[in-house]
Amino acid sequence: NLECTAAMLFIGTSNVLRPVVSAALLISCASAFVPVSPVEQAMQRSSQLRALARTDALEGEDARPEPARRSDGSTPFALGLALGLALAVLGGRAAQAADIENGAAVFSANCAACHAGGNNAVQPDKKLKKEALEQYGMYDVDRIKYQVTNGKNAMPAFGERLGQNEIEDVANYVISQANKGWA
Repeated sequence: NLECTAAMLFIGTSNVLRPVVSAALLISCASAFVPVSPVEQAMQRSSQLRALARTDALEGEDARPEPARRSDGSTPFALGLALGLALAVLGGRAAQAADIENGAAVFSANCAACHAGGNNAVQPDKKLKKEALEQYGMYDVDRIKYQVTNGKNAMPAFGERLGQNEIEDVANYVISQANKGWA
């Protein structure tokens, strides 16, 4: 059905397209909260009465009346469920701020011994300041994730000690701090 297709499309969508898919879900699901018109109410009652009549005609067979449907064939519950999913995803922006906070905690526990304040105690010219990251081609979340995971030169690999989410968070934290001048 439409709601399942939209949910699966959303799950498989890249981060770039998620706002577009979320907006489309939100718009398509908004009708779940629009009051049903008197004409639709009469149609629903008529449909329910026909279903009850079919149930009586089946005499003892296990048949149930059809659920109420809107004129477009959808059920308000399914549309409301899809709208709730869309709102939960749109509300996911707050989680990004928490990821930076988690990145700060991961950095403090694993990186600060050598990189306190964005410096580098082992190789002083390879700081985590924006200018140095740009100079050495490391001003990129994916490149930082790769180095944190695999190590390089004197830096040990953290891929065995940290999870992918922690590595993602600490890489984003490093970029955010570099943009702020580690202030």
